[in-house]
Amino acid sequence: MSRILVGPFNRVEGDLEIALDMMDGRIESARVTTTLYRGFEQILVGRAPLDALVIAPRICGICSVSQSVAAAAALRALGPTPLAGNGALATNIAHGAENIADHLTHFYLFFMPDFARDEYRALPWFANIVERFKAVSGEASRYVPPARRRLLEIMGLLAGKWPHSLAFQPGGTTRALDMGERVRLLGLIAEFQAFIEQRLFGVSLDEILAIESLCELDAYEEKAGGDFAAFLRIARDLNLSELGKSSAAFLSFGAYHGAAGAHFPAGAMLEGKREPLDATQIGEDVASSWFQPTQRSPWDAGTAPDAHKLGAYSWAKAPRYRGRPMEVGAFARQAIAEHPLILDLIARDDGSSVRGRIVARLLEIALLTHALGGWARELRLKAPFCEATALPVQGRGAGLVEAARGALGHWLIVDEGKIERYQIVAPTTWNFSPRDAAGVAGPLERALVGVEVGTLGAKAAAIQHVVRSFDPCMVCTAH
Repeated sequence: MSRILVGPFNRVEGDLEIALDMMDGRIESARVTTTLYRGFEQILVGRAPLDALVIAPRICGICSVSQSVAAAAALRALGPTPLAGNGALATNIAHGAENIADHLTHFYLFFMPDFARDEYRALPWFANIVERFKAVSGEASRYVPPARRRLLEIMGLLAGKWPHSLAFQPGGTTRALDMGERVRLLGLIAEFQAFIEQRLFGVSLDEILAIESLCELDAYEEKAGGDFAAFLRIARDLNLSELGKSSAAFLSFGAYHGAAGAHFPAGAMLEGKREPLDATQIGEDVASSWFQPTQRSPWDAGTAPDAHKLGAYSWAKAPRYRGRPMEVGAFARQAIAEHPLILDLIARDDGSSVRGRIVARLLEIALLTHALGGWARELRLKAPFCEATALPVQGRGAGLVEAARGALGHWLIVDEGKIERYQIVAPTTWNFSPRDAAGVAGPLERALVGVEVGTLGAKAAAIQHVVRSFDPCMVCTAH
């Protein structure tokens, strides 16, 4: 048995290292280390509750709206403060646009460039992938950033700026739209839809939305010329449905809320059975984390660093649901939503895989692009976009939302008009968690076991594929 260290990783937000125990060119065990401690939970203690709307979004510039929406939801739960109907719709549009942009960036600029490595030079698709996806010089580096930029102009219309907007409040959003701005909003959505139909999917959006089984996905792969189909052909050739498997335990906090409930529902899936979300079952374990012992529940947990703690190897805590590690993200979200294609992939692949995670993210681009137009048309421009906020001087509230990478929770306790406790559990914390007190590995640690790297060791592209399929954002992880 030998140990190798992989890291730091490029094209990753923040710092990540992974220690791998190897035997005969195969990964026997993995330990994932978050090397950066941020301290946001301590920064927020003692401040006025509304300060969370300024500070929490600065956890991350990539998922800034997600952090804003979670903070606003936690504050709203203190009141409770009513949420304006237009405010809910505007929040959904902005949040959806940010998550689409995240999925798009991940696929084109973070994930696909790894298939342009020399390791694959002898394969028939290599030259085409280099031309399309090679970092910096590939076609995607030219046509994706402008499309992403135009999509994010939605933030200018709805929130004034991006990232770190102050437009997202407990009562809704602070900027109302007029008729001309709604027409422009619908134009931006239509323009982005045309881009993904031409480049990403190579077919109409309706054709992607109609795919409900692996057989139908295979039929799309055979006929389409888009970048999604190119990935599916690579996935088939490299057997990515067998790479990076994790357990069939998934969690979603629910996403894009309105009068009729969440567009993607909250819930958990254990052993293939879906159940309602029970937030009281969420806890954090710090046995392998550089923190002093603390209560498991986010309501009671503290954040007291202990950089010299024996046996610890990560600044990430280990979130657990019913005492179990849970995978979060687009695949988990669509499993909980019972999308037929994702349920078919679970049945065929016996859980999640590298192929499944990427398919789910691209599926969500289609689902959300379609939803954005519907939400924009539901706006009633003469009605309020924000209700007045009057926060109590004491109380507690939780804001549970879905960032692109998965379940994001903010837990807030206020006493005498000041924040007494603020706890954040981010998606990468779930997926990249270290071992808990029982020695149970987190989702990525489990997904790396069994990966064949041959003589390439730490340089094997398979390691990159597994890690990037979870789309790490390490700056969101340790607070």
